[in-house]
Amino acid sequence: MKVTEVTNTERGESIIGRCREIAGCTDVPGEITRTFLSPSMREVHDLLRGWMETAGMSVEVDAMGNLRGLYPGLTLEAPRLIVGSHLDTVPNAGAFDGVLGVVLGIALVEELRGRHLPFAIEVVGFSEEEGVRFSKPFLGSMALTGTLDANMLKLKDVHGVSLGESIRSFGLDPAKMPAATVSPLAFAYLEMHIEQGPVLESAARPLGVVEAIVGQSRLFASFTGKANHAGTTPMRLRHDALAAAAEWIVAVERIASARDGLVATVGNISALPGAGNVIAGDVATTLDLRHADDAVRLAALDKILLEAQQSADKRGVEFAWRQTMDQDAVPMDGALTNLLEDAVRAAEVQPLRMMSGAGHDAMIVATRLPSCMLFLRSPGGLSHHPAEAVLAKDVAAALTAGMEFLSLLETRHTKMEDKE
Repeated sequence: MKVTEVTNTERGESIIGRCREIAGCTDVPGEITRTFLSPSMREVHDLLRGWMETAGMSVEVDAMGNLRGLYPGLTLEAPRLIVGSHLDTVPNAGAFDGVLGVVLGIALVEELRGRHLPFAIEVVGFSEEEGVRFSKPFLGSMALTGTLDANMLKLKDVHGVSLGESIRSFGLDPAKMPAATVSPLAFAYLEMHIEQGPVLESAARPLGVVEAIVGQSRLFASFTGKANHAGTTPMRLRHDALAAAAEWIVAVERIASARDGLVATVGNISALPGAGNVIAGDVATTLDLRHADDAVRLAALDKILLEAQQSADKRGVEFAWRQTMDQDAVPMDGALTNLLEDAVRAAEVQPLRMMSGAGHDAMIVATRLPSCMLFLRSPGGLSHHPAEAVLAKDVAAALTAGMEFLSLLETRHTKMEDKE
């Protein structure tokens, strides 16, 4: 199923062009910002629907706002390969995170040129993965896997609009959420995604095959002291919440740096009252902690929380925390990963086996379906940034590898049918 070199190169450029066209669908003029079921998401659906239908796919939007295009197999009850990624973005994002995987999925169907396989292909554009609007990631893939708690519909955005209300405003019915669950005919999931890091570039490899997605702990942490006059309050009588938080942040960096593969980030901090001549009385922060070994991650979390408490106690400050995510590391399916690696080699690319330090929809879908992931090199290791990029030759290589993957799956299914 190899694509000819000339066509492949042109298709790489074409796929990049489609991603940039989608980037023009934004909530904020002048930047790429697209949140869950915002008006700009409807524009994205319209673009993708047109490409899907032209490729011979039937298209629907499920109750969570996931766009789903189905290319049928040889029979009505043919097993189903799911190919997907997400359509939402972080604020002021790049043009390829998530979207590239959906556009590549459509390109795979287009390259079949009307030929049908022993299995159907369902391309899914997840409505939400980043967790920006409702501070809860993976809503789209959770709906697909049937793991969305009904209470999550009560989550509210900064404007007080609930998740359920936002779904209804988009013209969808939250009561139909059970129908969003993946078909029982589905047998595997493939996600193609930019790496969002520097590993592939540093190894001079265009494509990587993901073995596992690291586990994550995320939490809100607060330090509550006492606001007071900066000039009249002696140092020994202060209850400085910001000083406690600052010492803790340095400890977070120290703990993470001591263990290979462990990463920890305090990415947001807010201090009140926020005046230069007032001792900070309240500080709110976030923590993001990740490692491929859950035992390592959880042990580090215990150390980090102990450091926070000690830093607070030293200053007569109260420390509190609330966990917002506790996601175990998720291995990709071994057999599918080996098959994907073979497909990359068949595309005349030497693959790199690697871990994913970022969370992806694949980590949610893997709880329901055997899953695999293909990474594309990120120039400069840059992502979640307007300068995020991808190389046309890498996109071409990914498309060829994807077609080889379909070919290997077809051979496997044919052999299984012959045995029966």
